[in-house]
Amino acid sequence: MKLQFLGTGGGRFATISQKRMTGGFRIDDIDGRNIHIDPGPGALVRSHQYGLNPRKINMLLVSHCHTDHYNDAEVMIEALTQGMTKKTGHVIASDSVLNGFEDIGPAISQYHQSKPEVSVLHAGEEVTDGNITIKGTHTHHGDPTCVGFNIKYNNFSLSYTADTEYFPELHKDHEGADVLIGCVIKEGERRIKGHLRTIDFEQLIEEVQPKLAIMTHLGVNLIMNNPFQNTRIISNNTGIRTIAATDGLSIDLDQFLES
Repeated sequence: MKLQFLGTGGGRFATISQKRMTGGFRIDDIDGRNIHIDPGPGALVRSHQYGLNPRKINMLLVSHCHTDHYNDAEVMIEALTQGMTKKTGHVIASDSVLNGFEDIGPAISQYHQSKPEVSVLHAGEEVTDGNITIKGTHTHHGDPTCVGFNIKYNNFSLSYTADTEYFPELHKDHEGADVLIGCVIKEGERRIKGHLRTIDFEQLIEEVQPKLAIMTHLGVNLIMNNPFQNTRIISNNTGIRTIAATDGLSIDLDQFLES
């Protein structure tokens, strides 16, 4: 299994400026499947840039209906369905992405939903595809249907917070995760509604106790203010290896299955 980041920027201004790429990330060769998660702007281009074939995607996961998370979803569906010629693949997404919610979305047209299998995922629910189980995790975000993803395969678990602010119960959906990926917009004390800060992510790591923690979806100020210094502090404080993902970063996940 391989984890690869096709973008580690997040939020409006990081997306507009492309201080970091915004193509989401992939998990490849998990139960023979390739999963693309949150294919934001540039997901298609960055896939080709890093030698990943978008036509080899089997599952597409979209956490919510904000542009930096869903922008390239339709073209990725066209890729995985071989140009909309085959009924194949599986799209798992929030209610807002697939059906729309109040004044948000939908982000994926009925036409693009017509070829893959489609599953609406709500927080606390699970979807199974082969030997992979994907649970929707709770969030507090501007899109109230936003879900994170807890992905389980055999004895391995990877958890992704998606966009959310910290709340006391946040850790419960991510307990047992070997790898914890957090969308962390900024550092410092000032709260950003609907988003995690570095100090929030540190608290979540303490509660979840993963083997590896990864910050991604970084805001402009955090990008410019050296996110690696923040992760060094978090690692020292928690005793858990914490890294700030960089565009193109690739991690071999097989070690977590073997441990």
